[in-house]
Amino acid sequence: MTALLWLRRDLRVHDHPALRAALDGDDAVVPVFCFDDALLTGRHASGARTQFLLECLTELDGALTDRGSRLFVRRGPPQHELPLLARELGADVVHCSADVGPFARRRQEQVRQALGAVALRTHPGLFVVDRLAPIRTQAGEPYTVFTPFHRAWCRQPRRDVLGAPRALPAPPGTLAPGTLPRLTDLGLEQECSDPAPGGEQAGRDGLRRFLAGPVHEYADGRDLLAGPAVSRLSPYLHFGCITPREIEQRLPGGMGPQAYRRQLCWRDFYAHVLGHFPANSRSEYQRRYRGSIRWSRSRTRFEAWCAGNTGFPAVDAGMRQLRREGWMHNRARLLVGSFLTKDLGIDWRWGERWFMRFLLDGDEASNNGNWQWIASVGVDPQPAFRRIFNPGRQQQRFDPDGEYVRRYVPELAHVPDRYLAAPWTMPTEVQADCGCRIGHDYPEPIVDHAHARRAALDRYRAEPGPGTDVSPAGAA
Repeated sequence: MTALLWLRRDLRVHDHPALRAALDGDDAVVPVFCFDDALLTGRHASGARTQFLLECLTELDGALTDRGSRLFVRRGPPQHELPLLARELGADVVHCSADVGPFARRRQEQVRQALGAVALRTHPGLFVVDRLAPIRTQAGEPYTVFTPFHRAWCRQPRRDVLGAPRALPAPPGTLAPGTLPRLTDLGLEQECSDPAPGGEQAGRDGLRRFLAGPVHEYADGRDLLAGPAVSRLSPYLHFGCITPREIEQRLPGGMGPQAYRRQLCWRDFYAHVLGHFPANSRSEYQRRYRGSIRWSRSRTRFEAWCAGNTGFPAVDAGMRQLRREGWMHNRARLLVGSFLTKDLGIDWRWGERWFMRFLLDGDEASNNGNWQWIASVGVDPQPAFRRIFNPGRQQQRFDPDGEYVRRYVPELAHVPDRYLAAPWTMPTEVQADCGCRIGHDYPEPIVDHAHARRAALDRYRAEPGPGTDVSPAGAA
């Protein structure tokens, strides 16, 4: 018999449960990817991320070809394309990797219904723990606070990591494989000048480099903006070029590796949350803040934030790194998120969409969870004042020698260290000496942080409007 392997965010040959299940159950396996405009040009459209996807698929096609198979490509909704393929091949089953996002689950159910008598079987592979939904509190509720979730997560069983198959069955010779489109064919353009390359091999190479040294410094060095103790594996995790389960299994002992394992748990935590509370994808988890916060709608300030022209060097460096690389250091993500929502008082959804436009690792669950976390409207809550970051102090603490700021904000390359966190305080003669005139070569601050902090606290203390439900959000 013939099986279809519906690929989505599992673009690899190593540790692939859905691929292994298809091989174990059928004589022929046809790997297929559907380019779905509803996803590619939807509200989270991204030229940078789609280009990364195309590179992943190109390499995957090569890996499949080396093993005797190849990638089949279709342009259209999978609920239309997969039933057509199944009928053409006489396939009796479609295998795929289970996902948790509202769009992914809705599309999966549409495929299931469209397949009719052809079975759709889902398999793990996107998260460390195979089954996130059943992880519950003693009261039987989903977790909404990270620390107890982490304790429960550590106790969950783990599956064995699978090797890559050495050979794959040849696909039917009569089946047209289709061709991978170019980015412009999909109506998108690359907006990042220096993105990481896509593909399983790049992900595995990155993992080897990280495990060979930087992981041991991760506990103490992960927040240093220019430090080497980061993995940069998140784009490869998002597209399933490597699995979090394999990473976990390969982590050595020590504080650094355990700190990194905890970050893998954060990824599973936000997937657990979005799976149980899909309405979070568009609204605050905390209902008391739905409609009660008077967000600013200043396009001028928002555009300055997007362009990295706020006058706060660490904020601007983070935003320019995003535009250049399609990636941003996690500490910088928290800082720029705090600045947008607390200093500028702009709706977290504006920031979430901007990130999803550029991030190669733009993952709905993690991006949404982090934005709601820093905006103080999501799960794992803390009082708003705990998550208002002072940009200058953050820069002094996490970029003490200014390497990160100077790398991404070259206007400040020659500003003396003592003024780098607050360049607007430079005397006029110092500005002339270092070639950086504030208000001309580099912008003045667009907001006063101390005043903005007080305004933010007032905003979050405001009473909810009439009829606002202040009870915790229920599972949907």
